[in-house]
Amino acid sequence: MEDFKMNYSERLNKVIPGGAHTYSRGDDQYPSNAPQIFKRGEGAYIYTPEGDKFLDYGMALRAVTLGYGQKDVADAAIQEIWNGNNLTRASLIELQAAELLVDLIPSVDMVKFAKNGSNVTTAAVKIARAYTGRKYIVRCVEHPFFSFDDWFIGDTPLKKGIPEEFYKLTLNFHYNDIDSLAVLFDQYPNQIAGVILEPAASGHPQDGFLNAVKEICHKNNALFILDEMITGFRWHLQGAQVYYNVEPDLCTFGKGMANGFSVCALAGKKEFMKIGGIKEEGAERVFLTSTTHGAEMCGLGAFVKTVEFYKENRVVEHLWSYGEKLITGMNSLAKELGIHEYFEATGIPCSPNYITKDRTGNTSLAFRTLFSQEMIKNGVLIPWIAISYAHQEEELNFTMNAVKNALQVYAKALVDGVDKYLVGPAIKPVFRTFN
Repeated sequence: MEDFKMNYSERLNKVIPGGAHTYSRGDDQYPSNAPQIFKRGEGAYIYTPEGDKFLDYGMALRAVTLGYGQKDVADAAIQEIWNGNNLTRASLIELQAAELLVDLIPSVDMVKFAKNGSNVTTAAVKIARAYTGRKYIVRCVEHPFFSFDDWFIGDTPLKKGIPEEFYKLTLNFHYNDIDSLAVLFDQYPNQIAGVILEPAASGHPQDGFLNAVKEICHKNNALFILDEMITGFRWHLQGAQVYYNVEPDLCTFGKGMANGFSVCALAGKKEFMKIGGIKEEGAERVFLTSTTHGAEMCGLGAFVKTVEFYKENRVVEHLWSYGEKLITGMNSLAKELGIHEYFEATGIPCSPNYITKDRTGNTSLAFRTLFSQEMIKNGVLIPWIAISYAHQEEELNFTMNAVKNALQVYAKALVDGVDKYLVGPAIKPVFRTFN
């Protein structure tokens, strides 16, 4: 009985395809010593059912920006649960949340809420196609994930189950390379409905890139769509679009907007959003998104309170400051050990990343797994780096101590070979053709 109780991975994969409801939570994304399941989170920490405690930098796939179990946010959500949580027609909190987002973000005139990011990015694609009457969508190839829907997944190595006719309508261009976008408009004249990209990922846009993308879209009567699923509520309270001074036609938000509650949004200019409406007599209808739980009240209550917390506690400023300290500290330790050419903390400070390389200087998933493995041994779960307001000086000091210990092993593995120190298989790319 005890073995059955403890083998969570076997139990999870028996009843859930992939063992989790997001592939990035799967066994193949973590070292073999990673906890297979967690029971609860508090602040910047998560706890296994057995009570083991880990400082977390996964933060629910970047969805938690304040900290787990933030009481006033939870209380706001619970109040909406007591109010009924899901009513027969629109709820008051639904109206208040929509008005809040419209007032908050300059480019937003209208908003449609949903429960996950894939729904709203696909809705943005639908609007672009409906508005322009065109079929091709261009997406930035360096940005790893836009949707679980066919228009995107078919454009990755995972093509099984997706008709070729669907994904052949998705084209690729490169970030910070405006010529790679211009050539597509030349190759597909009057056929491209819209361009979708994140405002930034691992690096800032260069030489006015975002406004150049917008300009070329508008020159060709295509829609300019910014996916702010990650950048929103991290780069700036009003989105990376305000940080970089560019206004999209449509934009999408999620993750940090409600501190872990399931709230996402398609938002944008009225000219485009209104085609999903019902008030224009004689207009051909566009069935945009229509979801029973899209405006679930508890999440929207959490969203309203989360924005209030952001404003009162300068959350965004903290994310940038902590990230700067983290990047500096990690790189200083790597330099002290003489391995800074093989391990580097990098990226934009409010959303850092770490790069792992082998002795030949090539990016290595085996060494990334080793680093993660050793951090877990030191009480830190760091599959990537997602900072929250709950990460404070105590957490920073604890992290630096763990990094020092982990990089000492990393340095040995560069000399002796990673296989000597890595227990279990290396993590694998999510987007791969075969298991």
